[in-house]
Amino acid sequence: MPKSKRLMELMMTVNRKRRFKVQELADEFGVSKRTILRDLQELSELGVPLYSEVGPHGGYQVVRERVLPPIAFTEEEAVAMFFAVHALRHYSSLPFEAESASALNKFYLHMPGDVRDRIDSMKNRVDFITPTRRGDAPCLAILLDAAVHRKVLIIEYESKEEGGERRQVQPVCIYANNGFWYCTAYCFLRKGFRVFRCDRIRSAEYDASGIKPLDLRDVNLSRRDAAEPRNPVRLRAVLSRAGVQRCEAELWLAPMLQVREDGSGVIDKDVSRGDIPFYTEFFIGLGDGVVLEEPAELKEAIRTKLAEMLVRYQ
Repeated sequence: MPKSKRLMELMMTVNRKRRFKVQELADEFGVSKRTILRDLQELSELGVPLYSEVGPHGGYQVVRERVLPPIAFTEEEAVAMFFAVHALRHYSSLPFEAESASALNKFYLHMPGDVRDRIDSMKNRVDFITPTRRGDAPCLAILLDAAVHRKVLIIEYESKEEGGERRQVQPVCIYANNGFWYCTAYCFLRKGFRVFRCDRIRSAEYDASGIKPLDLRDVNLSRRDAAEPRNPVRLRAVLSRAGVQRCEAELWLAPMLQVREDGSGVIDKDVSRGDIPFYTEFFIGLGDGVVLEEPAELKEAIRTKLAEMLVRYQ
C-alpha cells in the first residue's frame, strides 16, 4: 500500500478507534511497529491530536477534539455547505458559535479561487433570513450538552408571570424559531415538561445534588409538544386558507393545527391559561383569517385589547 494511502486510512482508523496500541495497528496494516510509529509521528505533525500512555496497559489515544479525515466535496456541495453555515450569522447566539465561524473560515480559505469567486458573487444574491433578536442566549452550549448526555441543570430563569427563579431541569432539545432559541426540558419543580425561552435563562450549571436524571430518550425534536399546559383551557378556532398559511409559518403551532383538504383548518387543543395574553396578540394579527370559538375569556381579552387600540385612533 502506498504511504500516502496508508496515512489517510490510518487517520480514519485512529479517529474511529480513539484508543489503540501500536501492535494492533501494525497487524492491521501489515507493517512493522517502527513503521507505524513513524506514521503516527507524521499524523501528529499534521495536527491529529494524539498522546501516548505508558505502562503494561498503555497505548495511544486521540484527544476529544480530534481532527476528522478529509472529505471530498463537489463544487455544488461546497457552495451549499458554505451558505448553510453562513446563514447562521443572523443569530446573536449559537451553541457552537466560535466553532461555526472557524469552520466557515477554513472551508472558504481552502476552496479553489474560482469557487471563492463564485461564492463572493452569490453573497448578495441569496440568503436565509432570520429575524435578528437583541437578547443573547448565553447558555446554549450547556443546554445542548445536557440534552445530549441526559444531565440535570440548575438554571436561573426569568418568566413574565413569576419573575426570576431557580429551577432544576433536564433539557431534552433546543431549537430556533423566528429568531429565538427555545429549550424543551423536564422541570422537576413543576413535575412536567416545559418550554423555556433560552434568552431568559440567565445562568445554567450542572446539578450537584445527586438527583437521578430521567430516561427521556423517547422525547425529542419530533415531540416538541411534550410540554403540558398549565391550568389548561380549551382553544378552538376555525381558520381560512389565508389563516392556515399564516399559522403554518409558526413552528410552535404545528402540533395544534389541523388542515382540511380545501386548505382551511382548525386549531383545537388545550393551552395554558397564562398564555392568553400571547394568544390575544396573535389572533388579532390573524385578522379575518380566523373565527375564534372558544375560550370565552380569550374572546373578551381580544375585545378589550381592540377597544384600547381604537382609543388611540380617535
